[in-house]
Amino acid sequence: MCLGIPGEVIETYSEHDMLMGKVDFGGVFKRVCLEHTPEARVGDFVIVHVGFALQVIDEAEAKQVFAFLEQMNELQELEAAGTDEDESVQTVNGAAPCETDAPTPTAPQEAP
Repeated sequence: MCLGIPGEVIETYSEHDMLMGKVDFGGVFKRVCLEHTPEARVGDFVIVHVGFALQVIDEAEAKQVFAFLEQMNELQELEAAGTDEDESVQTVNGAAPCETDAPTPTAPQEAP
């Protein structure tokens, strides 16, 4: 099951011509790509999935989602990640990762 986690935008900046932000997930700070939510401003809440903000939401909705996830005991992975403010969005061949059922392409192997 894929979950989007709400977080508060603490800072916005440009990195490699991409809109990025520092987002607070209840005391855990992560670097997040804001390219899909260019309207996000400091103090806004966003839904984040695999390092990408997908939607701007209001504070009441963010708190409701966080409370629901805590109630379901689904925040262990986020809490286990700690407060690594330097974590960056990882890329593969210059593109951000995404979940898919398609196999990852590989370079052809030379025959022995």
